[in-house]
Amino acid sequence: MSRRPPSVAVLGGGSWGTTVASLAAMNTETTLWARDERTAREIREEHRNSRYLGDAPLTPTLRATADLEEAVHAADVLVMAVPSQSFRSVLGQVAEHVRPWIPVVSLVKGLEQGTRRRMTEIVAEVLPGHPAGVLAGPNIAKEVVKGYAAAATIAMPDLRSAEMLQDLFRTKLFRVYTGTDVIGVELAGALKNVFAIAVGFGDGLEAGHNTRAMVITRSLRELSRLGVAMGGTADTFAGLAGMGDLIATCTSPLSRNRHVGVELARGKSLDEIIAGMNQVAEGVKTSSVVMKLAAEHGVDMPIAREVDSVLNHGQPVFEAYRGLLRKVPGHEVHGEAW
Repeated sequence: MSRRPPSVAVLGGGSWGTTVASLAAMNTETTLWARDERTAREIREEHRNSRYLGDAPLTPTLRATADLEEAVHAADVLVMAVPSQSFRSVLGQVAEHVRPWIPVVSLVKGLEQGTRRRMTEIVAEVLPGHPAGVLAGPNIAKEVVKGYAAAATIAMPDLRSAEMLQDLFRTKLFRVYTGTDVIGVELAGALKNVFAIAVGFGDGLEAGHNTRAMVITRSLRELSRLGVAMGGTADTFAGLAGMGDLIATCTSPLSRNRHVGVELARGKSLDEIIAGMNQVAEGVKTSSVVMKLAAEHGVDMPIAREVDSVLNHGQPVFEAYRGLLRKVPGHEVHGEAW
């Protein structure tokens, strides 16, 4: 007699949360929680999320609700897809309704301000005893939901858990690889957003393809140095969650973080840019956290520092690249990050 696959609850009705919920609904019973009842109703009745994903069709069996308790009370797997700064609050609201010991998978690519916690560290504090991991990779939601081929990595503390969860999200065209480097995958997803803003600076200034390639490559070096210093595995940063996600976020016109950098370079204010977006660009909040982590771990991060200077300290965008170019390059592998 075959066992039914674990049921999934996804918290967060934005573009990526909705997309992952639609993928999971192809494989198992899945419920999506959206804060807005209108969004939940549209997903239930019309099988689309027009606010975030346009007319892209969602899996018809996907359920949706604006009631947190209804979404999680019977779930075997909890997936968190809310912004990083709301993560602790939402998790706290569902803590008493979640079944004991079920795994929690984060889709969030950010770090908590103030505490500088990764999302799985917050899970350990709010839901102690629940195994916590992360699903990340070069995943532009609007492409994945339309069925374009893509891949991601799911990292859990033990490989058997990752392999069990892998089958819940994998489809013919969405490949899911497994691993155990939760720290590395999580940090890669959070840090790359800051560097996408840096690449956006260059694109907005029309600095050219060579400059873009240079900034992406050296950004990967910075990302890897801090990630390894914080306990990640070097190979992770050369994989889907590291290099793969960095390339996608730095080059796609659909990238929110790159968009912020481009618009800043074109003269718009940060407040104006954020007001015109209907989703969160995690790199904006993460930039200052990254600089504090870099200082704690003794890692020089010139590109991230320039992004932080523009976002949080009033530096003009055109000065960011000038500051980087004033640094004398050293050994490409063993020298300082830039």
